Amino acid sequence: MGLSIIKPDSKIDFIGLRKFTIALSLVIMLLGIGSLILQGGPKYGIDFSGGVLAQVNFEQAVAPQDIKDSLAGANLQGLSVQRFGEGDTDYLLRISSVGKADTRLPQILKKQFGQNMPNNVFSIERLDMVGPKIGADLRSAALEALYFAVLLIAIYISGRFEQRWFTAGIMAAGLATGMYVLDLVGAPKQMQVLIAMLLTLGICWKLKLNYALGAVVALIHDVLITIGVLSILGKEFDLTIVAALLTIVGYSLNDTIIVFDRIRENIFQRSAPTYGEVINKAVNQTLSRTLLTSCTTLLVLVSLFFFGGGIIHDFALTLLVGVTVGTYSSIFVASPVLYAFSPDEIPEPVVESHNHADGSV
Repeated sequence: MGLSIIKPDSKIDFIGLRKFTIALSLVIMLLGIGSLILQGGPKYGIDFSGGVLAQVNFEQAVAPQDIKDSLAGANLQGLSVQRFGEGDTDYLLRISSVGKADTRLPQILKKQFGQNMPNNVFSIERLDMVGPKIGADLRSAALEALYFAVLLIAIYISGRFEQRWFTAGIMAAGLATGMYVLDLVGAPKQMQVLIAMLLTLGICWKLKLNYALGAVVALIHDVLITIGVLSILGKEFDLTIVAALLTIVGYSLNDTIIVFDRIRENIFQRSAPTYGEVINKAVNQTLSRTLLTSCTTLLVLVSLFFFGGGIIHDFALTLLVGVTVGTYSSIFVASPVLYAFSPDEIPEPVVESHNHADGSV
């Protein structure tokens, strides 16, 4: 008998709680979107905005304002100084442009600090330079990666759980055509991805791809809340954050598939009189497994967050938020959305092998 922290025969009414939990999710998402609007959009890091990033280590403690004052005569555009780590000896210097002067940043720092802080030896631990065109291209590629990850997931879920591979293929062809047309008319990449995401939801609803609709809504929920929390905390968005978001998408999907697989088994077995009770039973049966997996993952992420160092601090924070939200959505969002767009009578089971009694896929 496997380890269990919650009995599989528990009778928590998750479907009955759906109005409260979805309202809670909407409030959190609106707070995050409000933060993004107030800040004029995400706070992009060097990867996406372009510029220069230098990590500087000083032999003696120094205040951020002293560093700014020392560099005042260098005319470095958009200079910002941020502590890196716990002490007052490591700092991140950001410059918002890449020009001839910026590419000579090591020489400029040596000259300015030598004149204004001659007794404080420093070393440049890291130096990143990204042009504005490359930054814009990376930003577009990151948005496309997130979108196509969600689209491929919608196709997989439709075929895996509803055996509607052809319908899913039609959806993919339609969306690819739409993206191509938007690209031809010169629509901004952000607008293209937003329209395509809305079209994905609309097509899943119109074609009654309810499993895919539940999974996609849960994934969008996870990404939006994670981005909103990062915005509220004032964190910068760079390639490591995008990598974390894609990891969250995969993690959340894994939990959702486990629940959906158990729902499908319960439909096949006619284990409850109504569809709502079938879903409730499936979530209760997989709840212990979901929580155990999430708790062990969170233990590792907490260790990375506190002891992994400044380089992966924001990456670990993003995963901490995302895994927590992803666990929540697999229980309180994906299945209620599936229920909301399905009739209450139990649907006919999809004809397929049902050898997944352990909840695996």
